[in-house]
Amino acid sequence: MDIYEEVGRFYLHYRGEKCLIGKSEEGRDLYAFFVGEKKYPVGVCQCAMHAREHITARLGMEQIARGLSEGGAWVIPLVNPDGALLCERGADSVSSRYRAFLRGLNGGDDFSLWKANARGVDLNVNFDARWGTGAKNVRFPAAENYIGSAPFCAAESAALRDFTLRVRPQFTVSYHTKGGEIYWKFRQPPWRRRRDMRYARALSAYTGYPLRDAPRSAGGYKDWCILRLKIPAFTVEAGDDSLSHPLGGDALEDIVTRNAGALAVLAKELR
Repeated sequence: MDIYEEVGRFYLHYRGEKCLIGKSEEGRDLYAFFVGEKKYPVGVCQCAMHAREHITARLGMEQIARGLSEGGAWVIPLVNPDGALLCERGADSVSSRYRAFLRGLNGGDDFSLWKANARGVDLNVNFDARWGTGAKNVRFPAAENYIGSAPFCAAESAALRDFTLRVRPQFTVSYHTKGGEIYWKFRQPPWRRRRDMRYARALSAYTGYPLRDAPRSAGGYKDWCILRLKIPAFTVEAGDDSLSHPLGGDALEDIVTRNAGALAVLAKELR
């Protein structure tokens, strides 16, 4: 069973509140699940925005299955289903008219290190937060780092934006791999930086991941949440940096152990 089928089956059997937030470029459903209670604070947790990091979708499902002891959260386990299937199954997983295009971008049939969506847009540089100013940004379709033709040009990033604006969370968490570190800054004014540092330290203490800074990156979901919504937002790079992409099932136990209760930790701090 591929990761998209796994999340779809999980959605079918989930008894709690759930919804579709949109569709991918290839028309696949983007699933969201609510856990906990709808009283302050409520967060959004999104996973598997980068194709080769689809192990985080399984972390998202674990968090949903275990529930939330503090606050509430919407969890979106698989923001980039098309990219994840490219990584798992190759170019035959996408529409026939895009297969040669994607193979050309990728330089062959092995998509195991692919990060972008099915149109060669890197979703985590496609948000309107100093879009196009990141040090590694490129301006042509690619396996990674392509900013797109405009902010939110990708169906997946636009769907995540619209859903986030609809639910108006008090915090967000984005799960990526790998490195075992947490990013939490994006040009906050001093008073918000002091506020957000408190929450970042709590998340760091729980996961054991150190806090890091990435001053030359831009256009990410975390960045947009901090800049536009003015809320605490975190990118968690789960998994030890000694591991190789894409992380396999042998890495999942440690990732789940470190992160299963992370959303509740943040909710408790925000109360």
